[in-house]
Amino acid sequence: MPNNTFEDYKIAVKKKYEIEKNGDHSFYLSSPTRARLRNLCWELFQQQNRNQDDLNVFSSLLGLAFDVNKRNKFDEQIDKFRPIDNYFKGESDPANVDAVNMAAILVDFKARPFNKFRIQELFEDEIQIENEDKLELPSPEMEQRVEKDKIDNSGDLEKFLVEKEKEKGREKGIEDETPRFRTREKITDIEVRQPTINSFAGIEKNPEKVEKREESGKSGINWKHAIVFASVFLFVGFVVIYFAFPNKECMQWSGDHYEIVDCELKIEGIGKSYNIEILDPTLVNLKKVKVCDTTTYFDKNGVAIIWYAKTANGIDFFNIHGRHPENNSPLRPVTHYILNKYVKK
Repeated sequence: MPNNTFEDYKIAVKKKYEIEKNGDHSFYLSSPTRARLRNLCWELFQQQNRNQDDLNVFSSLLGLAFDVNKRNKFDEQIDKFRPIDNYFKGESDPANVDAVNMAAILVDFKARPFNKFRIQELFEDEIQIENEDKLELPSPEMEQRVEKDKIDNSGDLEKFLVEKEKEKGREKGIEDETPRFRTREKITDIEVRQPTINSFAGIEKNPEKVEKREESGKSGINWKHAIVFASVFLFVGFVVIYFAFPNKECMQWSGDHYEIVDCELKIEGIGKSYNIEILDPTLVNLKKVKVCDTTTYFDKNGVAIIWYAKTANGIDFFNIHGRHPENNSPLRPVTHYILNKYVKK
Protein backbone atom coordinates (compact mmCIF):
# COMPACT_ATOMS: atom_id res chain seq x y z
CA MET A 1 0.00 0.00 0.00
CA PRO A 2 1.28 3.54 -0.70
CA ASN A 3 2.61 5.55 2.24
CA ASN A 4 0.56 8.68 1.71
CA THR A 5 -0.95 9.51 5.10
CA PHE A 6 -0.22 12.58 7.20
CA GLU A 7 1.68 10.38 9.67
CA ASP A 8 3.90 9.10 6.84
CA TYR A 9 4.51 12.70 5.79
CA LYS A 10 5.63 13.66 9.31
CA ILE A 11 7.95 10.66 9.52
CA ALA A 12 9.56 11.53 6.15
CA VAL A 13 10.11 15.18 7.14
CA LYS A 14 11.62 14.13 10.48
CA LYS A 15 14.05 11.80 8.69
CA LYS A 16 15.13 14.69 6.43
CA TYR A 17 15.68 16.82 9.54
CA GLU A 18 18.04 14.20 11.02
CA ILE A 19 20.18 14.57 7.90
CA GLU A 20 20.04 18.36 7.54
CA LYS A 21 20.85 19.12 11.19
CA ASN A 22 24.47 18.25 10.35
CA GLY A 23 24.47 20.15 7.03
CA ASP A 24 24.94 23.78 5.99
CA HIS A 25 22.24 25.00 8.39
CA SER A 26 23.46 23.05 11.41
CA PHE A 27 23.79 26.32 13.35
CA TYR A 28 19.99 26.60 13.30
CA LEU A 29 18.97 22.93 13.30
CA SER A 30 21.46 21.02 15.48
CA SER A 31 20.04 22.62 18.65
CA PRO A 32 16.80 24.20 17.44
CA THR A 33 14.97 26.96 19.28
CA ARG A 34 11.99 29.03 18.25
CA ALA A 35 14.23 32.03 17.56
CA ARG A 36 16.71 30.05 15.47
CA LEU A 37 13.98 28.42 13.40
CA ARG A 38 12.37 31.81 12.86
CA ASN A 39 15.68 33.31 11.72
CA LEU A 40 16.33 30.36 9.39
CA CYS A 41 12.87 30.81 7.87
CA TRP A 42 13.52 34.49 7.19
CA GLU A 43 16.94 33.78 5.69
CA LEU A 44 15.55 31.13 3.33
CA PHE A 45 12.64 33.23 2.14
CA GLN A 46 14.61 36.44 1.54
CA GLN A 47 17.53 34.89 -0.34
CA GLN A 48 15.69 32.43 -2.56
CA ASN A 49 12.84 32.70 -5.02
CA ARG A 50 10.19 30.68 -3.25
CA ASN A 51 7.44 28.95 -5.21
CA GLN A 52 3.78 29.69 -4.62
CA ASP A 53 3.28 26.62 -2.41
CA ASP A 54 5.95 27.82 0.04
CA LEU A 55 4.50 31.33 0.06
CA ASN A 56 1.06 29.89 0.82
CA VAL A 57 2.46 27.89 3.74
CA PHE A 58 4.19 31.04 5.05
CA SER A 59 1.02 33.12 5.02
CA SER A 60 -1.20 30.30 6.32
CA LEU A 61 1.02 29.52 9.31
CA LEU A 62 2.09 33.05 10.27
CA GLY A 63 -1.03 34.93 9.26
CA LEU A 64 0.80 37.41 7.03
CA ALA A 65 2.28 37.44 3.56
CA PHE A 66 6.04 37.44 3.15
CA ASP A 67 7.37 40.97 2.74
CA VAL A 68 11.08 41.71 3.02
CA ASN A 69 10.27 45.16 4.44
CA LYS A 70 8.21 43.81 7.36
CA ARG A 71 10.86 41.98 9.37
CA ASN A 72 9.66 43.38 12.70
CA LYS A 73 6.13 42.09 12.18
CA PHE A 74 7.55 38.72 11.19
CA ASP A 75 9.70 38.55 14.35
CA GLU A 76 6.56 38.88 16.48
CA GLN A 77 5.35 35.50 15.20
CA ILE A 78 8.01 33.56 17.12
CA ASP A 79 5.45 31.42 18.98
CA LYS A 80 4.24 29.98 15.66
CA PHE A 81 7.54 28.07 15.52
CA ARG A 82 7.00 26.36 18.91
CA PRO A 83 5.27 23.24 17.41
CA ILE A 84 8.14 22.89 14.90
CA ASP A 85 10.74 23.23 17.67
CA ASN A 86 9.04 20.50 19.76
CA TYR A 87 8.59 18.35 16.64
CA PHE A 88 12.29 18.43 15.77
CA LYS A 89 13.24 17.69 19.38
CA GLY A 90 10.80 14.77 19.52
CA GLU A 91 8.83 16.29 22.37
CA SER A 92 5.47 16.42 20.60
CA ASP A 93 3.70 15.30 17.44
CA PRO A 94 2.21 18.33 15.61
CA ALA A 95 -1.37 18.07 14.34
CA ASN A 96 -1.19 21.30 12.34
CA VAL A 97 -0.39 20.51 8.70
CA ASP A 98 0.92 24.06 8.13
CA ALA A 99 3.50 23.58 10.88
CA VAL A 100 4.75 20.34 9.29
CA ASN A 101 4.80 22.02 5.86
CA MET A 102 6.95 24.83 7.28
CA ALA A 103 9.24 22.23 8.85
CA ALA A 104 9.57 20.63 5.40
CA ILE A 105 10.64 24.02 3.99
CA LEU A 106 13.27 24.51 6.72
CA VAL A 107 14.91 21.14 5.98
CA ASP A 108 14.36 21.43 2.19
CA PHE A 109 12.16 18.32 1.96
CA LYS A 110 11.41 18.20 -1.78
CA ALA A 111 8.02 16.40 -1.71
CA ARG A 112 6.17 19.28 -0.11
CA PRO A 113 3.55 20.42 0.84
CA PHE A 114 1.49 17.49 2.15
CA ASN A 115 -0.96 17.62 -0.76
CA LYS A 116 1.85 17.01 -3.26
CA PHE A 117 3.45 14.37 -1.03
CA ARG A 118 0.13 12.50 -0.90
CA ILE A 119 -0.30 12.53 -4.70
CA GLN A 120 3.30 11.54 -5.35
CA GLU A 121 3.10 8.60 -2.96
CA LEU A 122 -0.27 7.52 -4.33
CA PHE A 123 1.11 7.03 -7.83
CA GLU A 124 4.62 5.86 -6.92
CA ASP A 125 3.80 2.12 -6.96
CA GLU A 126 1.79 2.43 -10.15
CA ILE A 127 4.58 4.28 -11.95
CA GLN A 128 7.09 1.67 -10.82
CA ILE A 129 4.90 -1.19 -12.07
CA GLU A 130 4.43 0.51 -15.44
CA ASN A 131 8.17 0.93 -15.87
CA GLU A 132 8.85 -2.71 -14.98
CA ASP A 133 6.10 -4.14 -17.15
CA LYS A 134 6.98 -2.27 -20.36
CA LEU A 135 7.14 -4.68 -23.29
CA GLU A 136 9.29 -4.06 -26.34
CA LEU A 137 6.84 -4.07 -29.23
CA PRO A 138 8.11 -4.52 -32.78
CA SER A 139 8.41 -1.24 -34.66
CA PRO A 140 6.77 -0.69 -38.07
CA GLU A 141 10.23 -0.77 -39.66
CA MET A 142 10.88 -4.22 -38.13
CA GLU A 143 7.54 -5.53 -39.40
CA GLN A 144 8.30 -4.22 -42.90
CA ARG A 145 11.75 -5.83 -42.81
CA VAL A 146 10.18 -9.18 -41.93
CA GLU A 147 7.68 -8.83 -44.76
CA LYS A 148 10.46 -7.93 -47.16
CA ASP A 149 12.43 -11.02 -46.19
CA LYS A 150 9.39 -13.16 -46.87
CA ILE A 151 8.96 -11.63 -50.32
CA ASP A 152 12.64 -11.95 -51.21
CA ASN A 153 12.70 -15.59 -50.15
CA SER A 154 9.66 -16.56 -52.15
CA GLY A 155 10.45 -14.65 -55.37
CA ASP A 156 6.75 -14.73 -56.20
CA LEU A 157 6.40 -10.97 -56.43
CA GLU A 158 9.07 -10.64 -59.13
CA LYS A 159 7.49 -13.40 -61.20
CA PHE A 160 4.04 -11.91 -60.74
CA LEU A 161 5.12 -8.45 -61.96
CA VAL A 162 6.91 -9.89 -64.98
CA GLU A 163 3.82 -11.90 -65.99
CA LYS A 164 1.62 -8.83 -65.60
CA GLU A 165 3.84 -6.76 -67.88
CA LYS A 166 3.80 -9.50 -70.49
CA GLU A 167 0.01 -9.60 -70.38
CA LYS A 168 -0.10 -5.81 -70.89
CA GLY A 169 2.24 -6.16 -73.87
CA ARG A 170 0.05 -8.82 -75.46
CA GLU A 171 -3.00 -6.58 -75.11
CA LYS A 172 -1.15 -3.82 -77.03
CA GLY A 173 0.08 -6.19 -79.76
CA ILE A 174 3.64 -6.59 -78.47
CA GLU A 175 4.45 -10.26 -77.89
CA ASP A 176 7.10 -11.61 -75.51
CA GLU A 177 9.58 -8.78 -75.81
CA THR A 178 12.66 -8.96 -73.63
CA PRO A 179 12.78 -6.02 -71.20
CA ARG A 180 15.80 -3.84 -71.89
CA PHE A 181 15.37 -1.22 -69.13
CA ARG A 182 14.17 -1.46 -65.56
CA THR A 183 12.73 1.16 -63.26
CA ARG A 184 12.34 1.08 -59.51
CA GLU A 185 9.01 1.23 -57.79
CA LYS A 186 8.61 1.64 -54.03
CA ILE A 187 5.87 -0.47 -52.52
CA THR A 188 5.34 0.11 -48.77
CA ASP A 189 9.04 0.94 -48.21
CA ILE A 190 10.21 -2.15 -50.24
CA GLU A 191 12.22 -1.61 -53.40
CA VAL A 192 11.46 -4.09 -56.15
CA ARG A 193 12.62 -4.06 -59.75
CA GLN A 194 9.77 -3.76 -62.24
CA PRO A 195 10.36 -4.49 -65.95
CA THR A 196 9.32 -1.86 -68.43
CA ILE A 197 8.04 -2.76 -71.89
CA ASN A 198 10.60 -1.94 -74.53
CA SER A 199 9.11 0.09 -77.36
CA PHE A 200 12.16 0.12 -79.62
CA ALA A 201 10.23 -2.12 -82.04
CA GLY A 202 8.61 1.01 -83.43
CA ILE A 203 11.65 3.28 -83.57
CA GLU A 204 11.65 3.57 -87.34
CA LYS A 205 7.95 4.31 -87.41
CA ASN A 206 8.17 6.95 -84.61
CA PRO A 207 11.25 9.15 -85.19
CA GLU A 208 9.68 11.94 -83.08
CA LYS A 209 9.96 9.80 -79.97
CA VAL A 210 13.66 9.28 -80.64
CA GLU A 211 14.21 13.04 -80.91
CA LYS A 212 12.38 13.61 -77.60
CA ARG A 213 14.61 11.05 -75.87
CA GLU A 214 17.72 12.81 -77.22
CA GLU A 215 16.45 16.18 -76.00
CA SER A 216 15.69 14.80 -72.53
CA GLY A 217 19.24 13.37 -72.42
CA LYS A 218 20.66 16.81 -73.22
CA SER A 219 18.52 18.45 -70.52
CA GLY A 220 19.82 15.85 -68.04
CA ILE A 221 23.39 16.84 -68.91
CA ASN A 222 22.49 20.52 -68.40
CA TRP A 223 21.11 19.75 -64.97
CA LYS A 224 24.38 18.07 -64.04
CA HIS A 225 26.31 21.19 -65.07
CA ALA A 226 23.95 23.36 -63.01
CA ILE A 227 24.45 21.22 -59.91
CA VAL A 228 28.24 21.33 -60.27
CA PHE A 229 28.18 25.11 -60.74
CA ALA A 230 25.96 25.61 -57.68
CA SER A 231 28.26 23.44 -55.54
CA VAL A 232 31.33 25.44 -56.58
CA PHE A 233 29.51 28.72 -55.90
CA LEU A 234 28.48 27.63 -52.39
CA PHE A 235 32.00 26.46 -51.57
CA VAL A 236 33.55 29.75 -52.67
CA GLY A 237 30.94 31.70 -50.71
CA PHE A 238 31.67 29.71 -47.58
CA VAL A 239 35.41 30.38 -47.89
CA VAL A 240 34.83 34.13 -48.37
CA ILE A 241 32.52 34.36 -45.35
CA TYR A 242 34.91 32.35 -43.19
CA PHE A 243 37.88 34.65 -43.88
CA ALA A 244 35.96 37.93 -44.19
CA PHE A 245 34.29 37.85 -40.77
CA PRO A 246 36.27 37.59 -37.51
CA ASN A 247 35.84 34.71 -35.08
CA LYS A 248 33.57 35.01 -32.09
CA GLU A 249 35.25 36.58 -29.11
CA CYS A 250 36.24 34.28 -26.27
CA MET A 251 37.11 34.80 -22.63
CA GLN A 252 39.72 33.28 -20.33
CA TRP A 253 39.83 33.11 -16.53
CA SER A 254 42.97 34.84 -15.25
CA GLY A 255 43.16 34.06 -11.55
CA ASP A 256 40.49 36.43 -10.23
CA HIS A 257 38.70 37.81 -13.31
CA TYR A 258 37.88 37.09 -16.96
CA GLU A 259 39.84 38.56 -19.87
CA ILE A 260 38.52 38.77 -23.45
CA VAL A 261 40.85 36.88 -25.80
CA ASP A 262 41.00 35.73 -29.41
CA CYS A 263 39.29 32.41 -30.05
CA GLU A 264 42.19 31.40 -32.29
CA LEU A 265 44.21 30.79 -29.13
CA LYS A 266 41.96 27.83 -28.33
CA ILE A 267 42.25 26.43 -31.88
CA GLU A 268 46.02 26.81 -32.14
CA GLY A 269 46.66 25.65 -28.55
CA ILE A 270 48.54 28.83 -27.55
CA GLY A 271 48.67 29.63 -23.85
CA LYS A 272 46.27 28.19 -21.30
CA SER A 273 43.70 27.07 -23.84
CA TYR A 274 42.09 24.66 -21.42
CA ASN A 275 40.10 27.47 -19.80
CA ILE A 276 39.29 29.49 -22.93
CA GLU A 277 35.55 29.56 -23.63
CA ILE A 278 33.05 31.42 -25.78
CA LEU A 279 32.25 34.88 -24.44
CA ASP A 280 29.34 34.78 -21.97
CA PRO A 281 27.93 38.27 -21.23
CA THR A 282 26.50 37.02 -17.92
CA LEU A 283 29.89 35.82 -16.66
CA VAL A 284 32.46 38.14 -18.23
CA ASN A 285 32.18 40.61 -15.29
CA LEU A 286 32.58 37.89 -12.65
CA LYS A 287 35.40 38.63 -10.19
CA LYS A 288 36.82 36.82 -7.19
CA VAL A 289 36.83 39.07 -4.11
CA LYS A 290 38.76 39.01 -0.86
CA VAL A 291 36.43 39.41 2.09
CA CYS A 292 37.04 40.58 5.64
CA ASP A 293 35.10 41.89 8.63
CA THR A 294 34.47 45.24 6.93
CA THR A 295 33.11 43.77 3.69
CA THR A 296 29.45 44.59 2.89
CA TYR A 297 27.71 41.26 2.40
CA PHE A 298 24.03 42.34 2.32
CA ASP A 299 22.12 45.29 0.91
CA LYS A 300 19.78 47.53 2.91
CA ASN A 301 16.99 44.97 2.56
CA GLY A 302 19.12 42.15 3.91
CA VAL A 303 19.62 40.44 0.53
CA ALA A 304 23.05 38.91 -0.07
CA ILE A 305 25.29 40.70 -2.60
CA ILE A 306 28.31 38.41 -2.18
CA TRP A 307 28.31 34.85 -3.53
CA TYR A 308 30.42 31.85 -2.64
CA ALA A 309 31.43 28.34 -3.71
CA LYS A 310 33.34 25.67 -1.83
CA THR A 311 36.58 24.31 -3.28
CA ALA A 312 39.06 21.61 -2.35
CA ASN A 313 41.16 24.21 -0.56
CA GLY A 314 38.38 26.03 1.26
CA ILE A 315 35.93 28.62 -0.05
CA ASP A 316 35.98 31.40 -2.69
CA PHE A 317 33.84 34.55 -2.76
CA PHE A 318 32.60 36.40 -5.87
CA ASN A 319 30.89 39.69 -6.70
CA ILE A 320 27.96 38.33 -8.77
CA HIS A 321 25.97 35.18 -9.26
CA GLY A 322 27.18 32.56 -11.74
CA ARG A 323 29.42 29.50 -11.58
CA HIS A 324 32.93 28.90 -10.30
CA PRO A 325 35.32 29.30 -13.26
CA GLU A 326 37.63 26.51 -12.07
CA ASN A 327 35.31 23.72 -10.86
CA ASN A 328 32.07 24.86 -12.60
CA SER A 329 30.02 24.58 -9.40
CA PRO A 330 27.09 27.04 -9.02
CA LEU A 331 27.61 30.06 -6.79
CA ARG A 332 25.37 30.49 -3.74
CA PRO A 333 24.37 33.63 -1.83
CA VAL A 334 26.44 34.10 1.29
CA THR A 335 24.74 33.38 4.64
CA HIS A 336 25.51 34.26 8.24
CA TYR A 337 26.41 30.66 8.86
CA ILE A 338 29.05 30.72 6.10
CA LEU A 339 30.47 34.01 7.41
CA ASN A 340 30.67 32.71 10.99
CA LYS A 341 32.36 29.51 9.83
CA TYR A 342 34.87 30.78 7.26
CA VAL A 343 35.36 34.52 7.80
CA LYS A 344 34.65 35.61 11.38
CA LYS A 345 37.17 33.46 13.22
